[in-house]
Amino acid sequence: MMKNRYLYLLILPVLLIASAGCMRETPDYFQKPDWWSPEEEDSGNGEYRLVWSDEFDSESGDWSYETGGSGWGNDEAQYYVDKAYGDKVVSKVKDGNLVITAHKLDTPLEGKKYISARMTTKRSWTYGKIEMRAKLPAGRGLWPAFWMLPAARTSDNLLDGEIDIMEYVGYEPGVVWFSLHNKKDRTDAGKNLLTTSYRPSSPESEFHVYGVEWTADYIQAYIDGLPYYTFRNDGSGDPASWPFDKAFNIKLNIAVGGTWGGYMGIDDSIFPAEYVIDYVRVYQR
Repeated sequence: MMKNRYLYLLILPVLLIASAGCMRETPDYFQKPDWWSPEEEDSGNGEYRLVWSDEFDSESGDWSYETGGSGWGNDEAQYYVDKAYGDKVVSKVKDGNLVITAHKLDTPLEGKKYISARMTTKRSWTYGKIEMRAKLPAGRGLWPAFWMLPAARTSDNLLDGEIDIMEYVGYEPGVVWFSLHNKKDRTDAGKNLLTTSYRPSSPESEFHVYGVEWTADYIQAYIDGLPYYTFRNDGSGDPASWPFDKAFNIKLNIAVGGTWGGYMGIDDSIFPAEYVIDYVRVYQR
């Protein structure tokens, strides 16, 4: 959920390809490296163990709610509220799931005609496997995400770094995106180079596990255990290249509209729209 126009710039050429009914070619640097194999994933470093999870069997108190209508630079159309606004509930635990719901309002709130939730873990972690099992909301204008930002922030978002484990824009059904953000890997026009997409089966009607393995040496994205992206630490020690060496919080939200999610407009007939999350888990060695 990068708080600037870089993702918007990135999407423009992709839209032309998607509209023709085919996917763009994946650049070489998105391929799994030749040193990776499933059998060697944990070799020499010990096995991963579950260190924290929210199974959403009850209200846990492990999350805080970010509220407001600024969109954090994304020009989003919703106002984020804390759990509910009037009779409209944006976040609840039901039947063993967390349900984040975006609503359309009859009367705008602070000039915003939609409301939703943006949740952040009160804890933060450095390295590990971070996973979510979820079913994604459907509809043009929605922009749900499962992502991470540093617990300690500065005024330079790119030097801080960002890990977008799962982003989904409703006008492009079936296409799930993974992105990293640093200061180095960008074009002269400011486009992010560290991003790619994947098509899991029926993400709007079926649950999938969206995850990332984050180590001091590499970051690797996977869906249902299948890796599809790897970015390696270049070892330079330069935070412009590798800002991923500090504690990050986990975030969940549905944005409505915005520079990316709203690129093809918003279909008002889709509300209320639900993002259903079975669990979020953190494993570490």
